Amino acid sequence: MNVAALTTPTSDRRRWFALVIVCMAQLMIVLDTTIVNVALPSIQHDLHFTQGNLTWVINAFLITFGSFLLLAGRLGDLIGRKRVFLSGVVVFTAASALCGFAPSQGLLIGARFLQGIGGALSVSVILAIIVTEFPLAADRAKAMSAYVFTAVAGGSLGLLAGGAITEALSWHWIFFVNLPIGAVTFALGRQLIPSDSGRGFADGVDWLGSLLVTGSLMVAVYAIVQATSHGWGSSEVLDFGALAAVLMAAFVTLESRISNPILPLRILRLRSLVGSSAVRGLLVTGMYSTFFLGTLYLEHVLHYSALETGLAFLPWTVTVGVLSLGITARLIARFGATSVLLVGLLAVIVGLALLVSAGIDTSFFPTIFFAYFAIGLGLGSSFTPLLTIAMSDIPASEAGLGSGITNVSQQVAGALGLAVLGTIATNRSKALEAHGQTLTSALVSGYHLAYTIGAGAILVGIAMTIVVLVPLGRRTAQTAAAQPEPPRPLLAQPASAQQERRAA
Repeated sequence: MNVAALTTPTSDRRRWFALVIVCMAQLMIVLDTTIVNVALPSIQHDLHFTQGNLTWVINAFLITFGSFLLLAGRLGDLIGRKRVFLSGVVVFTAASALCGFAPSQGLLIGARFLQGIGGALSVSVILAIIVTEFPLAADRAKAMSAYVFTAVAGGSLGLLAGGAITEALSWHWIFFVNLPIGAVTFALGRQLIPSDSGRGFADGVDWLGSLLVTGSLMVAVYAIVQATSHGWGSSEVLDFGALAAVLMAAFVTLESRISNPILPLRILRLRSLVGSSAVRGLLVTGMYSTFFLGTLYLEHVLHYSALETGLAFLPWTVTVGVLSLGITARLIARFGATSVLLVGLLAVIVGLALLVSAGIDTSFFPTIFFAYFAIGLGLGSSFTPLLTIAMSDIPASEAGLGSGITNVSQQVAGALGLAVLGTIATNRSKALEAHGQTLTSALVSGYHLAYTIGAGAILVGIAMTIVVLVPLGRRTAQTAAAQPEPPRPLLAQPASAQQERRAA
């Protein structure tokens, strides 16, 4: 890649515009995943869902979204990331229209399945587009910060928007708002996102491997979401979990024996990718528990309205937004990605500890305010270095696959963590209520246990960072110091960034 060509004024403006476009798509999808939660009671009333069937409004999207990420990322490498991205925007927008007009339970759930496919197509290649468009470490860190802000802050914005739209109009409009956003994203994306042809199908396509891995992930996510209603020891969870394991074993065996696999197993030897994906999964486990259970705590215990709940998360989202303005990128350039990451993980643990101390009569300030502030500080300081570490060592020809793996680790870990911690919290609350505690007190104790386990997961992430990623960063820095013009740096050290600027 000609770095100098990418730093001319025209091309520089264009790639920053392209970043805005892909972040618009990310925001649309993230908004949709949370905005629906607020409108569930209205949807249940209008379409006559039972409590059990209502969960499929959420789960239908999660199943297809988490399952198609890896396949969609690989398709971006083969046929072009721009093409896959725009196709995903079209599918997601069209499915949103179907959701909004849905007159029945079946059509709404089917449209949500389709939404998940469209979301996977778009999201799977966003990181790959960012990596290829921003080869310089400093610019890439800024771009990653913008992406992180969009991905994390969009969830809280969804709560605010969902409450306001549902109260002012109807639940149908939470889906219709996607239509103008999708149309603008597609129109601008066609013009401003650079075209890429991809590697093509000359070497053949691993269709069997694609079916196996997509089927395995789909069945695994299905088993995970069933755990919230049937329990981990149920036949639904165990049988589908075993089927997912068999399909994954068949996939790995196939990939090790063919010449052009959809997932070259050599990419899993990249400790930067695998290690950061594992840490991200542990972090997301704590984050999803905070977001989901925190919403329940505010609404069911403190009796906040939907709009008040969204406002309560502002210390979280505003902090992430401020950090994304370039603060995290500068910290990475100054101290290195792993140092910033470790501080961020510790901050999330502090926030979870504060939530464990929150009780039935806890006021928003200072406990809840500083809890969400600390979590926002931690997430804003963690996701950007994790993305930098994960993507910086991946060959450009396989950036889509790396992007898919990164997103799969987050979505599957999020679904698994939410199912596990949600089940643990529910079981704890039921047990305490059976022993005579009030419902409110039992709920709070269940949330506390889930927060504690989430903090423990992040502690494991800190240990993995110290054992796996810190030594890797030191070796990369030593290699960079020994070379006059090093390749793209793994951990965005200041010296490497300066050398890249001079090379430009």
